[in-house]
Amino acid sequence: MKVLFVSTPLTGHLNPLLGIARMLIGEGHEVVCLSGRDLRGRIEGVGAEFRPFSAAADLNLGDAGSVAAELQAIPPGPEWLRIAIERRFIDTIPEQHEDTRQVLRDFPADVVIGDNMMFGLLPMLLGPRLNRPPIILCGTSFLHWHREDGAPHFIGLLPATCQAQLKEYAAIAQEYDRVFNQPIARRLKELGAGPLPTTLFDSAVELPDAFLELTAPGFEFPRPMPPSVHFVGGLPIIPGQAPLPLWANDLDGSRKVVLVTQGTVANHDFGLLIAPTLAALANEPDLLVLVTAGGRSIDAISGPIPGNARVASYLPFEWVLPKVDVFVTNGGYGSVNQALSFGIPLVTAGLTEDKADVNARIAWSGVGIDLATNAPTSQALRQAVRAVLDKPDYRLRASDMADELGGIDTRSEILRIVSEVAQGSSSEAIPRRHRMAAG
Repeated sequence: MKVLFVSTPLTGHLNPLLGIARMLIGEGHEVVCLSGRDLRGRIEGVGAEFRPFSAAADLNLGDAGSVAAELQAIPPGPEWLRIAIERRFIDTIPEQHEDTRQVLRDFPADVVIGDNMMFGLLPMLLGPRLNRPPIILCGTSFLHWHREDGAPHFIGLLPATCQAQLKEYAAIAQEYDRVFNQPIARRLKELGAGPLPTTLFDSAVELPDAFLELTAPGFEFPRPMPPSVHFVGGLPIIPGQAPLPLWANDLDGSRKVVLVTQGTVANHDFGLLIAPTLAALANEPDLLVLVTAGGRSIDAISGPIPGNARVASYLPFEWVLPKVDVFVTNGGYGSVNQALSFGIPLVTAGLTEDKADVNARIAWSGVGIDLATNAPTSQALRQAVRAVLDKPDYRLRASDMADELGGIDTRSEILRIVSEVAQGSSSEAIPRRHRMAAG
């Protein structure tokens, strides 16, 4: 079987796809991956053939902030989100669509697999089914499917519990539709990727032949789902993506370990989370604080590094996560689910990109504390980390989530769905082994 992966050129979107690519390569399938030039090493490292996006379709990972520099002056909210989505994911649709078509001309794939933000696949999904290969999209973020309480995506709202909240959410959704959905729909139509059957994010869930949500049902707000959706659990960590740090032997079990990260996109300002966490825990002698800079130089971390802290540009998660007692993060979906697969409770603080909604699910499921801010104070971080360490409820809920994730045979589920989709099965014909409760 020939499989083409098409990934948004960001590591958080590519890494889950590479986890699936490794599975398919291990089964003897031929895999090509189309993505950004900066990601060639990661792609070839799993044994896939690399194809680069054209310059107009790519993103500069070395300077992600320059793609939408105006965002630095806009507070988190619908306008911030609209500009971020347009610049990073929508403006490149025509070029990404054409690049995909060109690859398919000399690599006639039996199935195409993309991340849920690879909107360059929308023109194919909107066209005649007979004129394209089967397409699977993967949820590399929280499930972008509408909620019964009407709360819009990315706002970080917990499920409504009363009529007053429903009324409040309706007003928020009306403004969100004006500021975000309507301008996005107009832009998509200009680029030949519309009109869509519903909103942009819902369409990316509904239109593909299958949609793989990379988590357990218990980490998603309950609501009726379209037949395309399959909860397939968390992907295994790709080993060997970073070397052991020189200070690896310091993790000798004598102290509790706190891991801190701001991910690979929202890490332009380490003063938001990493610096205040270092300051918060500097005088906690029973803790060892580990910082991973998401690929940036550790020199970008301002201020002194406390004696109980260890820093690295990247850390091998397959090595460090089994040693971690608390994970402090701005809410990257992939790393959150990886932490939960080890039963690690979390402290989160992040409002940009998808972070507010990911973190709302952390609070709702009881696996950690969401500080619900983009700039937490050191005092709030210290109190939250201590609460997660000292109160067993958070670790128990995280352990339950680890059991749920471990109960899904992710490899078998993914291989089964990919095979059935490639053979022409419709979403309705593929049984969903792990369903979301109707709520």
